[in-house]
Amino acid sequence: MIKNNIQGIIARIDQAATASGRNPEYVRLVVVSKTVPSERVKEAIDAGVTILGENYVQEAREKIGALDSCPVSWHFIGHLQSNKAKYAVKLFELIHSVDSLKLAKELDKQAKKLNKIQQILVQVNIAQEATKSGLPEQETPQLIKEISRLENLAIKGLMTMPPYFNAPQRVRPFFKALRNLRDRINKLQLPAVALDELSMGMTGDFEVAIEEGATLVRIGTAIFGERY
Repeated sequence: MIKNNIQGIIARIDQAATASGRNPEYVRLVVVSKTVPSERVKEAIDAGVTILGENYVQEAREKIGALDSCPVSWHFIGHLQSNKAKYAVKLFELIHSVDSLKLAKELDKQAKKLNKIQQILVQVNIAQEATKSGLPEQETPQLIKEISRLENLAIKGLMTMPPYFNAPQRVRPFFKALRNLRDRINKLQLPAVALDELSMGMTGDFEVAIEEGATLVRIGTAIFGERY
């Protein structure tokens, strides 16, 4: 079942990218494995999944330990507290959810200890929802300028979590706004900043996100089923 679900999602990703004139190779599937036991995650890996996204550092540590022989890349996609930065830097190739200079400085400090360049995305709260993490759109260019001076971080792009709607088309303006923000920041030609990635789109709206330029779509429910 997991294998069939993954094949169905990949087919839909390819279709959405092709229909909007994009190369499907530039859209990558991040399989969200939070609360999913290692055995089921292994099924997804055996079905060809290469990127897994986790929301909680402690849960991820155990899972990554159990699956350490598997050739996959682990991404952190949840809200990250500064006191967990040292673990996150050890565990994750890409951190999607950097939203403050304080967190960025701590990640930079911990990455330096490991002689690592930590790849990050900056999380933007496009809809300015009080319940969600991320910084306001208007503050994003300045934060990126400040983070770009940190030697052990590499800013790869932006991430957002738009409001939930039953109708995916209602989410389109938020995805479009993130893409436009990315393009405006790239035009500034900041040293050491090239924002290639847009992490946006989940089970209910990923096709619209792809049409608006997503390069990373974060999908869990459509693969593993509802979480309880």
